[in-house]
Amino acid sequence: MTPDEFRRNGHEMIDLIAHYLESIEDRRIVPEIEPGDVRAMLPEHPPSEPEAWDAVIADVDRVVLPGITHWQHPNWFAYFPANTTYASILGELLSAGLGIQGMSWVTSPACTEIETLMLDWMQELMGLPEQFRSTSEHGGGVIQGSASEAVLVAILAARWRATAGAVNADGDTAKLTAYCTSQAHSSIEKGLRIAGIGTDRTRIVDHDEGFEMRPQALARAISADLDAGLIPFFVCTTHGTTSSMAFDPTDHVAEICAANDVWLHVDGAMCGVAALAPEYRWVNDGIDRSDSYATNPHKWMGVNFDCTLMWTADRSALLGALSILPEYLRSAAAESGAAIDYRDWQIPLGRRFRALKLWFTIRLDGIASVQERIRRDVALTQELAAEIAADARFEIVAPHPLNLVCLRVVGDDSLTEQLIDRINAAGQAHVTRTTLDGRTVMRVSIGARTTERRHVEALWQTISAT
Repeated sequence: MTPDEFRRNGHEMIDLIAHYLESIEDRRIVPEIEPGDVRAMLPEHPPSEPEAWDAVIADVDRVVLPGITHWQHPNWFAYFPANTTYASILGELLSAGLGIQGMSWVTSPACTEIETLMLDWMQELMGLPEQFRSTSEHGGGVIQGSASEAVLVAILAARWRATAGAVNADGDTAKLTAYCTSQAHSSIEKGLRIAGIGTDRTRIVDHDEGFEMRPQALARAISADLDAGLIPFFVCTTHGTTSSMAFDPTDHVAEICAANDVWLHVDGAMCGVAALAPEYRWVNDGIDRSDSYATNPHKWMGVNFDCTLMWTADRSALLGALSILPEYLRSAAAESGAAIDYRDWQIPLGRRFRALKLWFTIRLDGIASVQERIRRDVALTQELAAEIAADARFEIVAPHPLNLVCLRVVGDDSLTEQLIDRINAAGQAHVTRTTLDGRTVMRVSIGARTTERRHVEALWQTISAT
């Protein structure tokens, strides 16, 4: 492809993306296909010669678009929002076009320094603790690919600190124990497995009727493990669990962790960006006493995937766990302490210029537009909850302080399952199922960028009529 062809084809691609997003409401949300259908529409073997752009773009229209699930649809009420915006798309495009490898400061100074600045901007915009700023004595932030990567990094830092670094040499994790509730994200268990902490050393702490961790239960579990000669090393609280949007009482949990020298990680993946609106800063309660925190602009904020913000108050433990310095990666800038090498803050060596899409979004769209979206979605959620509460056929089974409502047909798992299946089968809206304390529940997550009141009203009419 020549530069002129790139310019011409690039314009066409931008037009395709804009048209897709502008007309997405006309599409069925989930495709009516079976496993293998997409592959069957394409040649079994690769082409022997380059193909024409027109042939490739025709297959995008014929194969790709009809074969995807449309997360940007205004009737997307499933899982969680995964918004994108035109500003973030342009930032992503520039990152791809520049093609830099930002593993260290010397491999691209702008990549490192803009990322550091974006973490400081977001710390300020969300009202996070000062110890997370890059200018603090011990803290700082980094962009990870996902909250799953962030929690793994936190686990590894906690493991290093609990063993005074010995784990790097002997790999001994046999006595380490970790704690979370059954409502915590599955990435916690996966991260612990990767770090050598099996399910036998992972304690599931009791939760209350609001699905929040019981601090007293955590204290008892830690005490029992200490009495058994084990080493409690990691606790994860969640600020907005995926299943029910529960908020663990981190301020109380932090006291227990501090008394026992246990690393406290706060997972704010889904709801943390609500703090961009000052009236929802309560989502930060207790974070000031945590060792690490993560949230996802690639959900509600509208910075397209992948963009997880992770902060730590103890970068020395993070660097102790992850820093390996072969000769070919040494630099005077890093060794002097004047520059950050973000390869030491993450699992992989390589890293993209992800800060660009966050920078573009903040500068081109502004924070006021994100605040407006958050407030709109919370208001629509409360309106929907009021409708549900007024209908005796349904019950709300979890608190709904932000943009998620969990409901079910009163006392009937089977009818709730059927309701979910019928709504999704119709293809006009999409919701997801979960289980809360053994009960089948429908989750309605309101947060797609294009969702308006009429879409939520139509969803309620569908639920009620079905």
